[in-house]
Amino acid sequence: MKLSRKGEYACLALISLAEHFDDTFVKIDNIARENEIPKKFLEQILLILKCAGYVKSRRGAYGGYRLGRQPEQITLAEIVRLMDGALAPVESVSTYFYESTPIEKNPKMVALLKDIRDYISGILEATSLKNLL
Repeated sequence: MKLSRKGEYACLALISLAEHFDDTFVKIDNIARENEIPKKFLEQILLILKCAGYVKSRRGAYGGYRLGRQPEQITLAEIVRLMDGALAPVESVSTYFYESTPIEKNPKMVALLKDIRDYISGILEATSLKNLL
C-alpha cells in the first residue's frame, strides 16, 4: 500500500470535516486553506467522496461540505481503498482487488505479504475519523 497525494488530501479533508461535524457546512476554501490543499484538486477529491456518500454538499451562501456519516462510522481503510485501491502490497494477496502476480510462485512470500496486508488493514480498519480528532 502506498498512500497517494490524493489519498493524503482526502484523509485531511475528512478529518477537517469531522472536526466541524456539529457545525454547519464548511466552505471548500476553509478546508483547502486549513490543510494547504490546492482548491481545484480538493474539488475533485470532494466530488469522489460525495459520489461515494462520505460527504454531502449544499450550494449557496450557507453551503459547503459536511460528512455524510458520523465520524466514528468512517474508517481510514475505506478512504484509502476508495482513493488508492488495495491495502495489500501486491494484488495477489488483496482481499478486494485480487489479481494474479508472479509472487504466487513462492507460498512463503505470499504468506509474508498476507501478514503485512492483515497488519496494515487491521490498523486502518480500526481507525475512524473520530479516533484522529
